[in-house]
Amino acid sequence: MLDPGRNSPGDRGVAIAIEHVGSASVPGLAAKPVIDMNIVVRRDDVPKATEILATLRYVHVGNQGIADREAFKYSFNKPAHHLYVTPDDSAELQRQILFRDYLRANPEVAQQYGELKQKLAKQYHDDRVAYTDAKTEFIVGVMQKALTDKERQISSYL
Repeated sequence: MLDPGRNSPGDRGVAIAIEHVGSASVPGLAAKPVIDMNIVVRRDDVPKATEILATLRYVHVGNQGIADREAFKYSFNKPAHHLYVTPDDSAELQRQILFRDYLRANPEVAQQYGELKQKLAKQYHDDRVAYTDAKTEFIVGVMQKALTDKERQISSYL
């Protein structure tokens, strides 16, 4: 797995941040034992980060249908993790952080999300696409609340 102290993108001055996102990043939320991480870089540094990760035995597998998020697989994948390189101005990155932070700040919503995920995992255990699609309505609702809260916070500073 990525070792931030050993020739990593951060060690070579490319990474701005490493963001832990996904269900495992929310305390108490039901999650698979997989860590989702975004290495945040300047847009112009995505190719350099890709090169650095290749020297660490990460294989670039494209954006997997999500703009501004380049996915990488590790040859051993131990511990289990998903690694992405994301430009700092990526809308997808901002969405992930907003969702994560809202769940962290609202444990009751995180609990509801966890219960939904467990129910859907049983219902769609052989159909990852249907499982993901079935979560969409809940996620959109949370994102709308999170954006409203963020707008209130910003307007309180004005």
